[in-house]
Order: sequence, then structure tokens, then C-alpha cells
Amino acid sequence: MTPKVARFLADTQPATPCLVLDVDRVEANYRALREALPLAHVYYAVKANPAAPILERLVGLGSSFDAASAEEIQYCLDAGAAPARISFGNTIKKVSAIRRAFSQGVDLFAFDSDEELEKLASNAPGSRVYCRILVENAGADWPLSRKFGTTLEHASALMLRAATLGLDPYGLSFHVGSQQTDTASYEAAIGRVAMLFTDLKNAGLELRMCNLGGGFPTQYRDDVPGIDRFGHAIMGAMTKHFGNALPEMLVEPGRFLVADAGAVQAEVVLVSRRGLPDGGSDPVRWVYLDIGRFGGLAETEGEAIKYRIATDHDGGETGPVAIAGPTCDGADILYEKSNYRLPLQLASGERITLLSTGAYVTTYASQRFNGFAPLSEHYI
Repeated sequence: MTPKVARFLADTQPATPCLVLDVDRVEANYRALREALPLAHVYYAVKANPAAPILERLVGLGSSFDAASAEEIQYCLDAGAAPARISFGNTIKKVSAIRRAFSQGVDLFAFDSDEELEKLASNAPGSRVYCRILVENAGADWPLSRKFGTTLEHASALMLRAATLGLDPYGLSFHVGSQQTDTASYEAAIGRVAMLFTDLKNAGLELRMCNLGGGFPTQYRDDVPGIDRFGHAIMGAMTKHFGNALPEMLVEPGRFLVADAGAVQAEVVLVSRRGLPDGGSDPVRWVYLDIGRFGGLAETEGEAIKYRIATDHDGGETGPVAIAGPTCDGADILYEKSNYRLPLQLASGERITLLSTGAYVTTYASQRFNGFAPLSEHYI
């Protein structure tokens, strides 16, 4: 939690649950990424947090944007982004969304299938296109490898076909998974992309761009490598495989730019002890919050993203807990197996703060499931 966020929470005591985000920290993270990867063009992954204050600050810093929908493209345009700085990076797009984006001046599109390529050729003629390849997501807390991407062989055929359809076969992309903590995943993926660059060059097709995706991690409960280590690994792999003929490089950070800029403050609704059906162990202490998986903490699915939690009793005696949300849904459990411990003094009515929650929280919040309103947002 940044000092600005801490002061805001202390001074205003906003109603909970709420997100408070320090836009200055977003700028600091952007500058750190540019320093670590000075040759790469930054395309902020808007889906991480599309709030106007974030987009407007990034526009002012010269960032480009990776949009997942026509609506996200509109957010970027409204924030002052030029269409040439927007990539429609979702490989699954409605025809109406392609037409709308193209009519607004967007000419950079992702795809990973024959059907999507045909849609682009018909509805965004002459556009630059890049094909997403399938890579391993080992080391990622939030893998993305099953739903997106295609094989090297299929990508080769797609890129060659793109040229015959009147499109501009611009480059290739991959994504090593979100909250990726292993730099080797980028190195391996770059090696795969480089092989396909060579194969296509031998077939008469000169690609010009390599999109390295996002995945750069932020610190949650466990330590993660710094962005400089990822920059060093990526540039080492790019130089190894491409030599002096480096293609244009794109990166699509989302979580890295905004996660640690924000904190969610919540209220403890109930602290109780509940036994198990078999009666075989001591009752478990459960802490119920006024925000849960349906209120924006969807990345606790499978206890994948483990947020740090701060309380007014930190430093006192702690004990094991299960942590859950407020809804009448049995799936609304945040942590039960991840060895969370909270102060024994923690009681209902008190506030707790979930740290590094600036990414993938506000946009995951449901619209009044069980009647609960989405969390409020404060950008400072």
C-alpha cells in the first residue's frame, strides 16, 4: 500500500468494500518497465483496470494499449489515445466489433484461427495482423494456455494465408501466463517464435513484429523477481535468437502496472468457528468479509492469487483461518487451504485491507449478485 493510499484510507474512512488506487504508482511502474525494456513498445492491457484516470495518465506517458473489446477501444479513444496506438488483442471478436474498430482507425488485430483470419480479411481489409502461438505457461499463477494460441505449424500456414487475403502479416505473439514468476518461460517462448520467423522468411514472408504478451508479476504474498530480471532475460533471448536483426517488440503489461498501485478495504462481517461434518478436528475459525469472489476477487479461484492482508492488529498473536465472502453461495470462499493466519483479536465490524488489488478486481465484480453493489472506486 502506497503512502497516498494509506493517508486516503485513514483520512476519509470510505464505505467498504472499496478500491483506492494511486495513479502515481502506475506511472512509476510504467517508467520502471520502460527502463527494463527500452526497445519494447508498451501496450497496456486495458482489461486489468480500464479506469479513465489510469488510461489518461498512460496516454500522457506515450503508452499504447491492448484492448479486448470494442468497448475497451472506446475507453482508450475517450482517454485521448490515437487509434494507431491501439491493438485489438483478443483472438475472439464479433464481426460487429471488428468493423467498429476498423472504422475508428484501428488497424492492428490478433488472431489464432482460420475463421478469425477470414473475418479480419472481410471486415478490416489491409490491416496488420499477428498470430498468437501456443506456449507453455509453467510458472504462472494464472495460466492462459488452453483457450488461446495455435501450433507453430498452423501459425505458419495462417500467416502465409494472411498475405493472400490482402492483409499485412505483421508478426507473432505469445503469452506465458499471468503472474508469471519464471523468466525461463519467456526465453523458451522467444526461441519458438524465432524458429517460425526463420521458417516464414525461408518461405518468402518477412515478419516485422514480436509481441511478448504480458504476465509480468507483482508481489502478492510471496516474493517475485524484479522487472529488471525479466528485462535482462528477454533481451538476452531476443539477441541470442535474432542477433542484430531484432524485430519490433511489443509487451502487454496489465497486472504489473496497476496491481500494487491499489488496495481494497473491506469490513469483517463475521468471525466464527465452525466444525467439520466428520467432527474429526477442532473447529475452524472463519472470517467473512463484505467482499468475496463475486465482489471482484475472482482470481482467488483455486486459491491462485494470494493477496496480502493487513489489519489494525498486525504484530499480535495470530491463528489459522478460512476466509470467505458475504454471499449465500458455497463457492464464495477465498482461502481455505493456503495457510492464512490472521490476528486472534480480529472481530466483526473492523476493517481489513487487501494489498496489491489494483488489477482484475473492479472489472471482475458482479452486478449486484445477492443484491450487493459492486465495490466503489477511488483514484488519487
